[in-house]
Amino acid sequence: MAVRRLHPDQPPSFAFSPENLAWAKETIAKYPPGKEASAVLPVLWRAQEQNDGWLPEPAIRYVAEMLGMAYIRVYEVATFYTMFQLAPVGKKAHVQVCGTTPCMLRGAEDLIKVCKSKINHEPHHLSADGDFSWEEVECLGSCANAPMVQIFKDTYEDLTPELFEKLLEGFAKGNPPKPGSMIGRTASCPEGGLTSLTDPALFDGSGIGAWKKRFAETTGAAPDAKAPAASAPATPAAVPAAPVTKENLAAEAASGAVAAARGTAAGKRPKE
Repeated sequence: MAVRRLHPDQPPSFAFSPENLAWAKETIAKYPPGKEASAVLPVLWRAQEQNDGWLPEPAIRYVAEMLGMAYIRVYEVATFYTMFQLAPVGKKAHVQVCGTTPCMLRGAEDLIKVCKSKINHEPHHLSADGDFSWEEVECLGSCANAPMVQIFKDTYEDLTPELFEKLLEGFAKGNPPKPGSMIGRTASCPEGGLTSLTDPALFDGSGIGAWKKRFAETTGAAPDAKAPAASAPATPAAVPAAPVTKENLAAEAASGAVAAARGTAAGKRPKE
C-alpha cells in the first residue's frame, strides 16, 4: 500500500454540526467508560461525511480530543484505512472502481477508461469542475455482481461502460440512481431471473399438505388413509410371588438339592 499523507492545503479548523455532535455523543455512549476510543472509526467517518467526503487534519485532532485519545493514535487510524480520504474529493461523487479479479474479468478496465475520459486521466485528481474524482481499489465485496463501483457509502453493480456513464450523469444532475444492481436484479440473483424455487406455493403457505395428494397419485393410496399401527407384542402377565412360609422354604431347599444331585450325576461338581 502506498504511503498516505495529509493534504498540504488544510482548513483552519473543524467542528461537528449540532446534529452530528449529538449523533457522535450518542455513539460514544454505546461503549463502556474507559472504552470511548472504540468509537473512533464511526466518528471519523461522520467527520469525513460532513467535510465533503474527505478527512482534514483539524478533524483528526477534533476527534482525538472528543475521545480522549492521543492525536498520533487517531492519525494512525486515519492514514491506515483507505476508507478515509486524506485529500479533497469530488463534491458530487468520489468513484471507487473495484479492480480485483472478478471485476477485472467482467470489465473493470472499461470502467476505468470511462473515469479517465469523463473525470480525470489520473486517479485522486479532481475533475475540471471539482465535482468528481476517482480511484481504483481492491475488493468491495460484490463479486457476484461484477463489475461494480462504490460512490461514498453506496455500491452500484452490474455495470457496463454505457450504464456507468449514465450513472455519472445522474450524479452530475443531482439525481443518482438507486444503489444496487443497475440491471434490475435483486441482490445476487441470476441475471435471467430465478431458475429454481420458482413455485409461489413454496412461500404463500398454499402448498401445505400437497405432498399427501402427490403421494396418493403415485401410490394409489387415499390421501387421508392412515397406516395401521403396528401391534405391540403382548406382555406376559406377571406371576404373583408365593408367600414366604416354612413349607415354601422347605420346598425350595428340596428342589435345590435335587438339582445338585442331577448335576453330580452328569459329571458336574455342584457349586459350594
